[in-house]
Amino acid sequence: MCLLKVTFYGVRGSTPCNSGEIARYGGNTSSVVVDTPGEPPLLLDLGTGLRYFGRTCALDGSFRASALVSHLHWDHTQGLPFFAPLLCSGAELDVYAPIPEDGRSLVEVFDATICPPLFPLTIGEFPGTVRFHDTSESEFSIGGVRVTAREIPHVGRTLGYRVEANGRSIAYLSDHQQPIDGRFTVTPGALELVRGVDLMIHDSQYTVTEFAKKATWGHCTPEYAMWLAGRAGAKRLALFHHDPNRTDDALDELKVCGAVMAERFGFELLIAAEGLVVDLT
Repeated sequence: MCLLKVTFYGVRGSTPCNSGEIARYGGNTSSVVVDTPGEPPLLLDLGTGLRYFGRTCALDGSFRASALVSHLHWDHTQGLPFFAPLLCSGAELDVYAPIPEDGRSLVEVFDATICPPLFPLTIGEFPGTVRFHDTSESEFSIGGVRVTAREIPHVGRTLGYRVEANGRSIAYLSDHQQPIDGRFTVTPGALELVRGVDLMIHDSQYTVTEFAKKATWGHCTPEYAMWLAGRAGAKRLALFHHDPNRTDDALDELKVCGAVMAERFGFELLIAAEGLVVDLT
């Protein structure tokens, strides 16, 4: 029996991209779906990959789901107005996301960005219903799924999430700032999220060389993500939020090189790709 199933629909960071060099891993931005038996789907971020998840959903108004959004940058929210189930009256989506630092509510932020002239409609004009929940560091339940939210370092207020159901656990830290001096240290909140999880989905956007030039841009290296997985005792690590310039061949090479570190720390290493399914049975 499947206790928890994780499907990746978008694995890129910063911007969607398309070319023959990235065809195997995919070019859509952050969108992951967690399925738990007997529960509506739980969405992790609302990037452009969300559009492709929408193709698998009922379009008769029966759709129900909740979404945990890490932060409000475009690459994590851009798929929302293109999500087909919301074109059906009766569909419902609850969105949990961090409260913006400027004091606005989530409703105010989305009303200011999904509206003419930037987009033909407002969220309120969609036939389906979207409810926004201003979220901060907390623990709460969505049906039978337990969620822990903690602030993690990035550019702007950002939440990482730990999702637990049926005795299985997932940590989602899509955008995570490595210390800008390159050290391998971690905040208590981030460590709490990832400790002992069955699957850790983690930012790995920059190579060591790139990080040296972009150390304040809010991301980390694969080496840091692998160190954290080992430090936390995670069972599996999915490297995620690939840079738009990272080719399929470069990601293949990362998997080969990372296997040594994964074996050393005792976790299974995955390179997130569109269509990847992780079944936590």
